[in-house]
Amino acid sequence: MSKRTVVAGVAWLALTVLAFGTDVILGAVVLIFGAAAVVVVQLSSTWSEHPDFETRELARARRRKVKWEKNAPRREKDAARYAAHQERQAAKARAAQDRTADDRTRS
Repeated sequence: MSKRTVVAGVAWLALTVLAFGTDVILGAVVLIFGAAAVVVVQLSSTWSEHPDFETRELARARRRKVKWEKNAPRREKDAARYAAHQERQAAKARAAQDRTADDRTRS
């Protein structure tokens, strides 16, 4: 926890006690909005510690590359299976075409 957050928390606590001493409704408002303000201060104190967009994208690109290289044999196998399927389909089409041509010559 940063020093700024601790100072904000102490100030919030002191203002909340003073506000509740004055009026219950005012105390509740200070309690709720002060809590939100302390949370914002905490989040903003660690804002610069997070990686920027380019760093995150670079890490994602590295993970995608590792995954791509890991799955290369699977893709090659799928490509070979697809090529064999295409060849079978072409053979069927040629056979059907030959049968149609034979039927025409018989007629």
